[in-house]
Amino acid sequence: MKNEQRVQHIVEDFDENKFRDSLINWFKTEQRTLPWRDNQDPYRVWISEIMLQQTRVDTVIPYFNNFLTKFPTPEALAEADEQEVLKAWEGLGYYSRARNLQNAVCEVVEAYGGIVPSDPDELGKLKGVGPYTKGAILSIAYDLPEPAVDGNVMRVLSRILKVEDDIAKQSTRKLFEAMVYRLISKSDPSSFNQGMMELGALICTPKSPSCLLCPVQEQCRAFSEGIETELPVKSSKKKQKKLPFVTLFVQNESGEVLVEKRPDQGLLASMWQYPMVPLTDVDEADVRTWFYGEYGLTLEIGESIDKVKHVFSHLIWEMQVVPAVVTGGELDRERAEFVDSKKIFELPFPVSHQKIHKHINP
Repeated sequence: MKNEQRVQHIVEDFDENKFRDSLINWFKTEQRTLPWRDNQDPYRVWISEIMLQQTRVDTVIPYFNNFLTKFPTPEALAEADEQEVLKAWEGLGYYSRARNLQNAVCEVVEAYGGIVPSDPDELGKLKGVGPYTKGAILSIAYDLPEPAVDGNVMRVLSRILKVEDDIAKQSTRKLFEAMVYRLISKSDPSSFNQGMMELGALICTPKSPSCLLCPVQEQCRAFSEGIETELPVKSSKKKQKKLPFVTLFVQNESGEVLVEKRPDQGLLASMWQYPMVPLTDVDEADVRTWFYGEYGLTLEIGESIDKVKHVFSHLIWEMQVVPAVVTGGELDRERAEFVDSKKIFELPFPVSHQKIHKHINP
């Protein structure tokens, strides 16, 4: 059965107009005051939506304000040094978002004169702009009736319309996009999509939804059957892989600390870190030998001074931090350098390695 036919079947006997009106009226009355809602500037909307991916609103607010102060226009972001952009993003995580955003903004400046395109095809071709981000920008900034479907929206609609498809599947996302196409307000798509997001954030939460405060409670099929906490259906994620590391806090005779820039591709690309070696590759007793081969320096290694655990979406880093002092050799490692404490705090580090900064002597 095609999605359009399924949607027609799902919304049978569902009062679409009442749902739209109730949702939009609630949003206009109860919406939170957020800095990206000050106006509908597409550049601001774009930045906020990228930052909000897998990140809490309260966390994003100061980052958003700081980012717009540093890069108030597409031209300012396009011209900025990548390291400056990553530093402004430091702590938000998922750093590929920042790199993709800057690359896409560069294209907007070069190809569209700094104007974020309102054409769905042009916007969707920009790096890092997926279906959700595209729909959010088009509906919120340009008032176009485009769906913006993320996990929150799928959770809300799965309960309201009692849809029991697995939301972890791409086919289910397509189904929900077709649903939103059907339900979205043509006269006020911005308030409709933002209302869906706000409802998921404030009322229709993953656990213990506040159904008695819900503006569309009367129309919610899951609530009427008492199964709101059983939806949405979502298959379990793969178990995160644990990776043990020895992370070296290396100082030279001047007290400078050794840091290095990660590769330009892959996890945490272009961020800075303290030297680290996976214990899946090197035995702990051989770290000194490994380090000499990789960096050209001989070390005196001390006892562990810290343990840092950092959880990514797909893996877990377990880092044993050990101090070391250079006893000989010459640094022979591209992208690595000794820096003083002041410069370290100017470089963009991922959260996992920021936790090691506390061992720097001021």
